[in-house]
Amino acid sequence: MAGESGKKLFVGPRFRRIRQQQGLSQTQMAEGLGISPSYINLIERNQRPVTAQLLLRLAETYDLDLRDLATADEDRFFAELNEIFSDPLFRQIDLPKQELRDLAELCPGVTHALQRLYAAYTEARRGETMVAAQMADRHEGTQFEANPIERVRDLIEANRNYFPELEAAAEGLRDEINVPSQDLFAALSTRLREKYSIVTRIMPVDVMRETLRRFDRHRRQLLISEMVDAPGRTFQVAFQIGLVECSSNFETIIGRAGPLDDTTRRLYRITLANYFAAAALMPYAAFHAAAEALSYDVQVLGQRFNVGFEQICHRLTTLQRPNARGVPFFMLRVDNAGNVSKRFSSGTFPFSKFGGTCPLWNVHSTFDTPDRLLSQVIELPDGGRYFSIAQTLRRPAAPHPQPQPRFAIGLGCEIRHAGKLVYSAGLDLEKTEGTPIGVNCRLCERENCSQRAEPPITRSLILDENTRRVSSFAFSNAREL
Repeated sequence: MAGESGKKLFVGPRFRRIRQQQGLSQTQMAEGLGISPSYINLIERNQRPVTAQLLLRLAETYDLDLRDLATADEDRFFAELNEIFSDPLFRQIDLPKQELRDLAELCPGVTHALQRLYAAYTEARRGETMVAAQMADRHEGTQFEANPIERVRDLIEANRNYFPELEAAAEGLRDEINVPSQDLFAALSTRLREKYSIVTRIMPVDVMRETLRRFDRHRRQLLISEMVDAPGRTFQVAFQIGLVECSSNFETIIGRAGPLDDTTRRLYRITLANYFAAAALMPYAAFHAAAEALSYDVQVLGQRFNVGFEQICHRLTTLQRPNARGVPFFMLRVDNAGNVSKRFSSGTFPFSKFGGTCPLWNVHSTFDTPDRLLSQVIELPDGGRYFSIAQTLRRPAAPHPQPQPRFAIGLGCEIRHAGKLVYSAGLDLEKTEGTPIGVNCRLCERENCSQRAEPPITRSLILDENTRRVSSFAFSNAREL
């Protein structure tokens, strides 16, 4: 980022974001950097550039990684705005891409607001009659809330999928227990029993039925189904410890999010408890060091920390500690129908918020080759190149006649980081041709795609009974305005 000593950069919004993350006023930061508060104010409004020397002073003073000033957030915000404004609702608005980029960089708060507004609009559009009835029955003064799952995903992204206070608490727990990973379940169960009088019991499936974990408050028992595998059992005990030991940390983090409805608060709290549990099973410093030393070999990491493939992939997306960052991964979980049930990103991959994924991404092909890990170089229409691996999950079998769950995990990073992965060994990443994919069909403008499920909403459909193309849909090259 620093570049030559005389180079100047305009990074106002990102500069402001770092100051706010440090909990500093403009005056306090000015004192720490040895400049005037008015200069800080001008920098944050993009009315003054930032020199490379000031960036280095910022990094040294507040122990930051200069990648905190990278454009990952702005790229993600731009992709989300581009998806929203591609909707036919805005067909009559000729909005230049540069204006969307400016909005993403200068006004991230407005971007979040537009996301929530559009999410509420799409929910209403899917079921106008039902929503109208709900709206008519509401008590005066209540508010329509966007999907709580999307709201919590937005909060996780706003924190870059990294919560330092939970990392510190989890590392403190592991230091205090001080046992190897294979003994962690017994040690955590003992802690629950001795400190909180909570007994952990593994229960038969005919008792638990469809429930995998249940905390019985009255009997002070944590009940875990026998259908949960060993890593899952340890995770569930760590989750319970997080609820009793990190309640104040959860409330502090939730409080920073501003006003939330009860459903979103509960979901956010559960998400944070899950985060703590993963951090307890895979303490940051030890996990980061092992990941780097093993070139991010997911299978070996799973064996070393006694956790599953999905747990490892999810944990890899959280390695955002300043001065100890890992590869900025993105991850998603899909079922064999293409539904996305999880998505996390510490990088710039433009996940669609309002649709599925591209069928040409080989995460979908893993269902044809169970237990085989697939790798792929993919390329988006804007030229962005990524390296990904994908594999189906081994889930504990469900009792008959319940359907056996089938999921696949995709894990990837920008092509410039792929050389650090064991899976790219022997590949010439610069010369390897990338598979052309899109974000999803409704936003992808690639022509002649045999996998296309619908035409892009930004183009006019062309119908010709005399011609049959490779793709089921033909469309004009001109954008609809």
